[in-house]
Amino acid sequence: MNTMNHKTCKLTRFFRQLIVAVTLFSGISSCNFAAPENTYNELLAEVSEKFAPDKRVAVLNFQVEKNEQGILVLKGETNLPEAHNFLLDTLAKTAVQCIDSIRVLPSGQLGENTWGLVTLSVIPMRKTPSYSAEMVSQTIMGTPVKLLDKKHGWYLIQTPDQYLGWVYSSGIVSLNQAELDNWKSSERYIFTLISGAAVEMPKTNAPVISDLVLGNIFEAEQLSKEFLKVKLPDGRQGFVKTADCIALDQWENQTPTAAAVIKTAKTMLGSPYLWGGTSSKGIDCSGFTKTAYFSQGIMLARDASQQARYGQQLDISNFNFQPGDLLFFGRSKDRITHVGLYIGNDQFIHSSGRVRINSFNPEDENYEPNRKKTLVAACRIINSINSGQIIAIKNHPWYN
Repeated sequence: MNTMNHKTCKLTRFFRQLIVAVTLFSGISSCNFAAPENTYNELLAEVSEKFAPDKRVAVLNFQVEKNEQGILVLKGETNLPEAHNFLLDTLAKTAVQCIDSIRVLPSGQLGENTWGLVTLSVIPMRKTPSYSAEMVSQTIMGTPVKLLDKKHGWYLIQTPDQYLGWVYSSGIVSLNQAELDNWKSSERYIFTLISGAAVEMPKTNAPVISDLVLGNIFEAEQLSKEFLKVKLPDGRQGFVKTADCIALDQWENQTPTAAAVIKTAKTMLGSPYLWGGTSSKGIDCSGFTKTAYFSQGIMLARDASQQARYGQQLDISNFNFQPGDLLFFGRSKDRITHVGLYIGNDQFIHSSGRVRINSFNPEDENYEPNRKKTLVAACRIINSINSGQIIAIKNHPWYN
């Protein structure tokens, strides 16, 4: 039995038990009767497990309360209408009256502007809408995002890899669907160096209008041999060296190879480790592997434990890996805490303190015995593109 069928059967049994509980406690199908509160809490937990087992990529926060009249009040928020409807349909079958106060995102206050583009080279994504909150990830210039909510100048966004976080609104330009479609049909270029800048004038040492990092996307307005005139997502105009970027459609249609992924990975050697980082300004382990593959037009899931779910699963017993394979470390397959990129000859490159190369071979100077002991999984990406959360950007509807 697969996981989804197991959860469905489990829920079906639970709903039957709920209906029985209502009947036993009320004697009739009373329209304002509510079963014991823990019964409904169990129901909400089951709905959460079915529709949003990973809260990093879905909003589902449901609560139940009783008002003064003893009527059930549903509160919370979700960006999953199907979960909301499922909960209401289930409760309707029990003939229990309830007041639905659940917020279905995107929030109505956003109006038609439920899309956004990142306007700065890199912006932090935080766990809550506060500068002091934990940085859970980053997103970079020209990334299309879904806007789900807005509080006190902060947007709750969802990135193309489905990851959720709060960003300050100064780093986002909000768009409606037509405006996003116009951007998708425009002539766009992507920055291909680890770092650089867009400048005011097409000459050396011109004033900078924005720094740039690998993967930044902007519109092109004029192309010359030395400089490309560009428009950033917030409308600022400037110039970028032509040799430092490539047309987005050309970039998207390249044939990704492990060698090219590794070449990009090595250009980040020495970059500092940063929890939540996904850029050369500071990068964590999964942000590093994600960025290396993104350079070749491939989007991976955000975190190491998520990346481990996809691709061809490999036997790790003999350490017989191919360059480009992802290697996962931790206590077990269910407790993955780190990821690296295999580069051949028993060597792997990863972000640990800084981006560095280590080896599984005890005879190598950079041998890392602890990593060899804690290797728990590995997967192959190159032969698994467009399966699961290994997505070619050219096939991602938010970009094209």
